[in-house]
Amino acid sequence: MTESGNSSEKAGREDQGLESELRESPDAAARASAERVTAAPGPDLPGAADGHGAAAGAGSVDTSPTDDASSRTELGVLREEFEALNDRHLRLVAEFNNFKRRSEQERLGAWARAQSELAGRLVEVLDDLQRVAQLDLSNATVEAIMEGIDLVERKFARALTDAGIEVIEPNGVAFDPTFMEAMMRVPAQSDDQVDQVAQVFQKGYQLKGNLIRPARVSVFTQS
Repeated sequence: MTESGNSSEKAGREDQGLESELRESPDAAARASAERVTAAPGPDLPGAADGHGAAAGAGSVDTSPTDDASSRTELGVLREEFEALNDRHLRLVAEFNNFKRRSEQERLGAWARAQSELAGRLVEVLDDLQRVAQLDLSNATVEAIMEGIDLVERKFARALTDAGIEVIEPNGVAFDPTFMEAMMRVPAQSDDQVDQVAQVFQKGYQLKGNLIRPARVSVFTQS
């Protein structure tokens, strides 16, 4: 009984001393409260040990230079591809322009050669005509002059044929306004003659489907 009373008196004096110390120093009270919270046992929470690290990790942003380097690399690759495509485009344009120029030159050269060949044939015909014109009429006969003219005509016609020129001579065929020009109308003696060519006044000519001159004709019509 005596020991128990002594212990109670001793605890009471300690509490009174603690209370007086807390009243004298507020900082001491705060420290004492913190010590009680720290010392108090509590339930173990998962992740409590590394909670501070997780929070710090969640609030931070990875500013590693790897992403910037990757972006610069992709930009460089795209720039190189663009420059390569642009260079290819410029080369193709230059090649196409050169092809057009060469094609035009070849076309003009072929046309000039064709004209030269035709002119050479016509010059030969002109030489023959000049020889006929230089005949001495006092010694030449009409038959010789006509024979010379006939030879010149055949040579000229052969030159035109070699150049690809076709003669349009529509005797006894149906009138075609595409290649013919009606100069006059002639009354038809039968129904079969209607719209047929009656007479060719002047031959027509065409070159590979291109009309040079239409044939001038007369056409049968109903009376």
